[in-house]
Amino acid sequence: MTTEQPPRTTPATLVDVAERAGVSLKTASRAINGEPHVAEATRERVAKAASDLGFQLNSMASLLKRGIRSNFIGLVTGDLANPFYSSLAKGVERELRSQGLQLVVSSTDESAERERRLVEEMVARQVRALIVVSTLEASEVLQGAQDRGIPVVFVDRPADTLVADSVVLDNREGARMATQHLLDAGHRRVGFVGDFSRLPTHRQRLDGYLEAMAQAGVDGDEARLLVREDLHDAAGARGAVLDLLSLPLPPTALFTSNNRVTIGALTAFRASEAVAPALVGFDDFDLADVLGVSVITHDPVDMGSQAAKLALEALTARAPRGDALVLPVRLIERGSGEAAPGVDWRR
Repeated sequence: MTTEQPPRTTPATLVDVAERAGVSLKTASRAINGEPHVAEATRERVAKAASDLGFQLNSMASLLKRGIRSNFIGLVTGDLANPFYSSLAKGVERELRSQGLQLVVSSTDESAERERRLVEEMVARQVRALIVVSTLEASEVLQGAQDRGIPVVFVDRPADTLVADSVVLDNREGARMATQHLLDAGHRRVGFVGDFSRLPTHRQRLDGYLEAMAQAGVDGDEARLLVREDLHDAAGARGAVLDLLSLPLPPTALFTSNNRVTIGALTAFRASEAVAPALVGFDDFDLADVLGVSVITHDPVDMGSQAAKLALEALTARAPRGDALVLPVRLIERGSGEAAPGVDWRR
């Protein structure tokens, strides 16, 4: 006896068909598009999976079979619930729309396996170019896209092992600026709360923090006692900040390396009876001005626009040089980063 599958709430994708048929995404694509060198039994299995799921090739696929290239650019990014990424996508879309191109956006949720599958699907649909906020653990599939003539532009995180252009922030200088600002307010025990340690953005921001601490005469080992890493969401950051605040000599100031970590720190302050440390966060966020949070800010919409411009340039057959366009950052003082040691800036 078979159980009835619950109705789907979203359209089936080629990835769903491949999973249902038990084949690779490439095989599913070849079978669906009627390409040669696919066993008949496999073709039938893919067709049945597509039928069961209600999968239909869109009009773009029909055009491709007639030799007409798509007008889609793919953006593979992190969690779109993060305002940084949604603003980035807005900048990309705005630039592409002015050129008559359309944007397809997918989110990896920081999963390398999901990034591989999303890139493979976009390649199968023959997007004109790819703009990626990469996990940096799926370089082989991005290299495969380049080998097929699809330009790849990295944004926020620079290319690691690929020769590809990228648009990034001046992360090290922004972190150094934030930390120096806290030191100038009279702090010496400045803590650092950061993202996944594997990410180059994190490493650059940590380097900027350590540089400022060293210039202030704080030994590297001493500074690292106040470093907490591998915190990608607000809940994890909250726990790390509470841990720092429970130390015998807690930090009197914190530099938080992205918007979610900053939000986690704010919730930790609320849960703790300790005096809230002075605070500077990397990335602006909604209500930061109302809450009085000093930040290192930048323009993610412009960042997306610049990445789209590089992708458009690559479509004119300009080979990638591996260049990195580094965008500036600046400090906004709102009160939290200007408090002296022992002064609760929330009062």
